[in-house]
Amino acid sequence: MNININWVAVLLAFVASMILAKTWFRESTFGSAWRKLTGITAADSKKVGKKPIILTLFANIVTVLALAGFISMSATFFKDSSVWNAVLVGLVAWLAFSATTLATHNAFEQKPLKLTFINNGYQLVLFVITALIIGWVGA
Repeated sequence: MNININWVAVLLAFVASMILAKTWFRESTFGSAWRKLTGITAADSKKVGKKPIILTLFANIVTVLALAGFISMSATFFKDSSVWNAVLVGLVAWLAFSATTLATHNAFEQKPLKLTFINNGYQLVLFVITALIIGWVGA
């Protein structure tokens, strides 16, 4: 089985993933609630510098590349290269690898349910948007 990666789709999906991260955790969206629920202040964020952003860059690259590969495999297996197939792959990948893991960790770490929803919401939108772009541009 050949895995075909459309590098333009990967690049566009990656850019969208970083825009989403910046937008999702902005103070005017979910950033204020996230800070309150985590106890992380703006000063705390300033102290750690760019490390979380650099980690997000690498994590999003891996996520987008994996989704592109999964979408390509699914398109080949099901003989369906539609956008909807790509979105379904994104939803399944989110549910199987991200949502369940995050929910489990947050439950054991006794994090507030609202924080789990904020973080899982981000992951859901990340997986769906990037899969949508990959499917739209072409896996």
